[in-house]
Amino acid sequence: MVHQFKNNGYDIVLDVNSGAIHVVDDMTYDVIALFEDKTSEQIIEELGDKYSKEELKEAIEEVQELKDNGELFTPDNYEGYITDLIDKRPTVVKALCLHIAHDCNLACKYCFAEEGEYHGRRALMSYETGKQALDFLIANSGNRVNLEVDFFGGEPLMNFDVVKQLVEYGRSQEKIHNKKFRFTLTTNGVLLNDDVMEFANKEMSNVVLSIDGRKEVHDRMRPFRKGAGSYDLIVPKFQKLADSRDQNNYYVRGTYTHFNTDFSEDVLHLADLGFKQVSVEPVVTDPKEEYCLTEEDLPKLFEQYDKLAAEMVKRKKEGKDFNFFHFMIDLEGGPCVAKRLSGCGSGTEYLAVTPWGDLYPCHQFVGNEDFLLGDIWKGVQKTDIVNKFKKCNVYSREKCKNCFARFYCSGGCAANSYNEKGTINDTYDLGCELQRKRVECSIMIKAAEADMESGTEEE
Repeated sequence: MVHQFKNNGYDIVLDVNSGAIHVVDDMTYDVIALFEDKTSEQIIEELGDKYSKEELKEAIEEVQELKDNGELFTPDNYEGYITDLIDKRPTVVKALCLHIAHDCNLACKYCFAEEGEYHGRRALMSYETGKQALDFLIANSGNRVNLEVDFFGGEPLMNFDVVKQLVEYGRSQEKIHNKKFRFTLTTNGVLLNDDVMEFANKEMSNVVLSIDGRKEVHDRMRPFRKGAGSYDLIVPKFQKLADSRDQNNYYVRGTYTHFNTDFSEDVLHLADLGFKQVSVEPVVTDPKEEYCLTEEDLPKLFEQYDKLAAEMVKRKKEGKDFNFFHFMIDLEGGPCVAKRLSGCGSGTEYLAVTPWGDLYPCHQFVGNEDFLLGDIWKGVQKTDIVNKFKKCNVYSREKCKNCFARFYCSGGCAANSYNEKGTINDTYDLGCELQRKRVECSIMIKAAEADMESGTEEE
């Protein structure tokens, strides 16, 4: 399978199954488009008005050579691999999302957690429950050494003392069980202070800072419960934390909606504030909500991603570069095959824990009793649900089979699929459209960076 596209002046060809990427001229681009379905003579006849016969012959030979070398039109050899993976690989838990607080000091309008309540009650996780969660993770992680724990909410800093106690407990268990914890924290920044920053810089491998972009955009969607905006309070704190971490191992994370389909301005606003690690993601919500993204928004959103990609290339040349989370793809190493086929591991390797110890496949399923797996004392009891998630991959989703982006998104989010289609084995269609555009932009940026390194970029 081959995918061809043009972006910001580049003609790009992606060989989906091998992952090989080719930046080509117009003639080679046109030859590749006909190569599988037509003979050399038919290609020359069809393109003869645009290019010379000799040039076309040379291009056809080059394309054939790429095919012979396994860099174009390669077969898909992964479907059998994922079947063996499901049947033979034992499942171990390697990551927990600890809902340290089902409570929040903001009232974000798009929050899937209902201001931290998750369709249930407000609650803070006790130290005893958190300790049992870490014990559960250690006990169910098999021989895996590196374990991940994200302190999540609601707003986890509303329960900061317990966060500190649990980190201390986790560190005390590392040598005993030959484990290493990687702790992360997601915060809206309202309670962020010097003590929290000092602790985070010592213990947190990554910190996620929630901010939507421009002041008017952020304050519209992320106000306090009485209506006041939170932008002015959090921005100086976030800037201080980012600088204190040398602009690494954190990212500012925003959400764009129907109200700011010009979201590239929000990304660039965050970059102009000095943030080097930025993520601004599309809202996923009930279609009845006025801020929900629609199919009619797609042309504008595609334009925004193209605009952002071009601006990032420009800023890279000027030495003012920054990372945009959705454009960060590794074209050489990248995730392992299992990860590329099966995704985030929700429901199998990655679980969410409520403040009272219930287990769910991930934070987005919390509160949906149909996905309650068990608890941290008795363990996972609904193994039938786990098996459904284990079998969820790019080959279990019919729409993924012919999608060029499938090995970059791993089929997309199971929760988004369930919320739109009622099954984890389908896709969230609008999200797929956006993902495909992001992959194209990501590849274009890599092509431009390669040109910069070789000194061949066009002025």
